[in-house]
Amino acid sequence: MTGLVRRLVLAALGSLALAAAAEAHPHVWVTITSELVYAPDGSVTGIRHHWTFDDMFSAFATQGIEAKEKGKFTREELAPLAKTNVESLKDYDYFTYATADGKKAPFADPLPDYWADYKDAILTLNFTLPFKQPVKAKDLKIEIYDPTYFIDFELAKKDPVHFIGAPAQCKGIAEWPRGMTFAEGKMLSDNPEAAANWGAYFANRILVKCP
Repeated sequence: MTGLVRRLVLAALGSLALAAAAEAHPHVWVTITSELVYAPDGSVTGIRHHWTFDDMFSAFATQGIEAKEKGKFTREELAPLAKTNVESLKDYDYFTYATADGKKAPFADPLPDYWADYKDAILTLNFTLPFKQPVKAKDLKIEIYDPTYFIDFELAKKDPVHFIGAPAQCKGIAEWPRGMTFAEGKMLSDNPEAAANWGAYFANRILVKCP
């Protein structure tokens, strides 16, 4: 079992990952909406993520959290969970990878204004990843995926990406990952460890072109 499976996304996920190690991938589903944030000079300063987890994982992750109102959690009650989330994600590059004109564009640690919320029995993690240096590029590509495919990330079907303060001449599009074939699914079911580097084949992409 990979280190990712043992420490994935939330510290609470550990026991679930151990129990699911021999089963087919993926085990957790995340729906993504994101915003690219621009500075007045037209450079991209970072990406603001909103990751909405599937209902089963949302229930698992919030087990044991004390709440004043049953079935509901305030942002303050979820603060320790959000903190653990963000700190754990650092080891996995926040599952977010960027290139500017073909060169890697590294991210810094998330801004301190991250938070988690819980609505209609669904957990969402919200955080902003700033670039180490603001990015100006003709071609910016951001990919979001789990290399081991333990987590199935997918951009939301409606309005998955917003561009905050982007220059009018820059155009951005979202690209969804392809589906897994029956043969691929069977192979992963028979040999989960084979997924170690499969995630890139199922990457979500945000592509921005500027003149």
